[in-house]
Amino acid sequence: MESVNVAKGKLRAVEITYVGMFSALMMIGANITSFVPFLVIGGVPITLQSFFAVLAGALLGSRLGAISMTVYALLGLIGAPVFARFSGGFSSLLSPTFGFIISFIFTAYITGKIVERSQRLPVFITAAFFGLIVNYFIGTNWMYAAFKLWADAPEGFNYKVAWIMLLPPLPKDLVLSIFAGVMAYRINKTFSILKSKKRVA
Repeated sequence: MESVNVAKGKLRAVEITYVGMFSALMMIGANITSFVPFLVIGGVPITLQSFFAVLAGALLGSRLGAISMTVYALLGLIGAPVFARFSGGFSSLLSPTFGFIISFIFTAYITGKIVERSQRLPVFITAAFFGLIVNYFIGTNWMYAAFKLWADAPEGFNYKVAWIMLLPPLPKDLVLSIFAGVMAYRINKTFSILKSKKRVA
């Protein structure tokens, strides 16, 4: 897959396909809890969205990765049931967890930017790690602001509690993000080998 040096301007057909594919994967990852309801802890759905956001950036690069996450967010905001629990609509903006939807755009972008510097495995893993940091930083701060400004906060809620609420899904997201980095590296390496063979042939 073309993770680096994507030409700027209009999207080509293959790029539109990649964007659509990852938007669909985000919808699937968001609704794992619809089939496994107990994966909701402290009001925060434990999903596979962080995994797919990191993978999008690592595979598609900063530009296409961010575009795919933006398309996903816009689809949900206009009413498509693509967010967690098959929700959607502009009312989602008021959700304490909507910050994570926004964060996926930056997660993919940052992950892609780092990967674009080098195609080595340690770089892919580092990119995945920093992408996850961005994911949690934006998402947690939005959640804190939401509970403080317009949502009904849990009793005793403060900034420390906001981060504690995100501890249950953190190990899962950390492991899956690193896996996404390794997976993206291997896929890119495979595509590079195939391209080399085609040139020789």
